[in-house]
Amino acid sequence: MNKARFILIGLMTAIVILLMGCGANDSKGVSEETDDAADQGNTVKVGHISDEKYFYTANEGGTISKINVKDNKVAATLKAEGIVHNVQISPDGKIVAATLVPKPEGGHGDHGGHEIGIPGSVLFYDVHTNKLLKKVEVGKHPAHVVFTNDGKYVLVTNNEDHTATVIEANSYKVVTTIATGKGPHGFRISADSRLAYIANMAEDTVSVINLDTMKEEKKLKVGETPVTTGITKDGNTLAVTLFTENALAIIDIETDERVKVKVGLGPAQVYIDPNDQFAFVANQGTEDVPSNSMSIVDLKSKRVVDEIETGNGSHGVVISQDSKFAYVTNMFENTVSIIDLTSKEVTTIEVGEIPNGITIME
Repeated sequence: MNKARFILIGLMTAIVILLMGCGANDSKGVSEETDDAADQGNTVKVGHISDEKYFYTANEGGTISKINVKDNKVAATLKAEGIVHNVQISPDGKIVAATLVPKPEGGHGDHGGHEIGIPGSVLFYDVHTNKLLKKVEVGKHPAHVVFTNDGKYVLVTNNEDHTATVIEANSYKVVTTIATGKGPHGFRISADSRLAYIANMAEDTVSVINLDTMKEEKKLKVGETPVTTGITKDGNTLAVTLFTENALAIIDIETDERVKVKVGLGPAQVYIDPNDQFAFVANQGTEDVPSNSMSIVDLKSKRVVDEIETGNGSHGVVISQDSKFAYVTNMFENTVSIIDLTSKEVTTIEVGEIPNGITIME
C-alpha cells in the first residue's frame, strides 16, 4: 500500500499529509459570503439567533459550507484564505469557529504553510449573519477546535507545535498555551468542561489536559496513530480512533480496561451519540485506497452492530441531538452523506472542496 496523504501530520513515517487542492467550490445555487471582516483585529457584535438550524463543514479548499438542516441545502459558503480543517458551533448556537492553516505565499503547496512554519489561526463567525467576528492567531498547523460546554473557553490543537491553545470565548483573548504530546490532532472535552482528551498522532498517546490547572495531567498509551477522541457524558468511557490499526479503542477511565474493536479502513473521526450508547466511526481509508463507510459500535457490548455505506474518504461525523440522523463528510468526492439511522437511507449532497470537519447545531 502506498503511504497515505493524511491530515496535518508531518511527523509520521507511515502516514503523510493529506491536504490536497486549494480553491473554493463553485456549486450552483450556493450563496457566497466573502471573508470581508478581515476586520482582523476588530471584534464584531453577534447578531440575533435564528430559528433555523444548520450544520457546517470545514472544506480544505478554502471554504466553510453552511447547510440548512430542514432541507439539506447549502445556505451559504464562507470563504477563507487558507485551508479550513475543522469547525465547531458554540454551545449557545451563536458562533461557529474554524481552524485555518495558511497557504505558502505565492503558491498552493500541499502542506499549507508547513514548510515555512507560519502560525495558523481560528476564525469566529456569527451564525446568523455569516460575518467574521474575530481572527485569532494560534500555533502552527491548527487542527481541531472545540468549545467547552460551559462556554468559557475554546481549545485548539496545534499539530506542528505539539501544543494546545486556550482562548477565552467571550473576549477571544489567548489565555495560555499548553504542551501536549507530539502531533496533537482531534479531541473532545468532558461534559463538565474540566478535561480535554487530545489524540497525539505522532506518538500514539492521548493527552489528558486539566482545564482547572491548564496543564497536561497525564498521557494514555492508546494504540497506533490516534486521530480523534470521544468521551461519554458521565466521563467514564473514552473512545479513540486508531487509523493505522483500523480500530476503535474503548477505554474505561476508572478501571483502565482497554478493548480494541475492528472497524473500517483508516478510521478518522468518532462521535458518541447523545445517549452514550453508540460510537459512530467514519472510515476514511487513504487517497490511494479510500474507504466509504460508517461503523456503529455499541459501547456496552464493544462490538460493531452496523456498517453503513457512505461516500469515498469518510472523515468527519456528527449525530443530531435526537439521534435520528448521522452526517458524514466524504473528503474524496466533496459530499456529505446524511443517514437516516432508522431506515438506513442515505442522502448525498455536494458541499465545498475536500470537506473535513463537521459540526451541527443542538
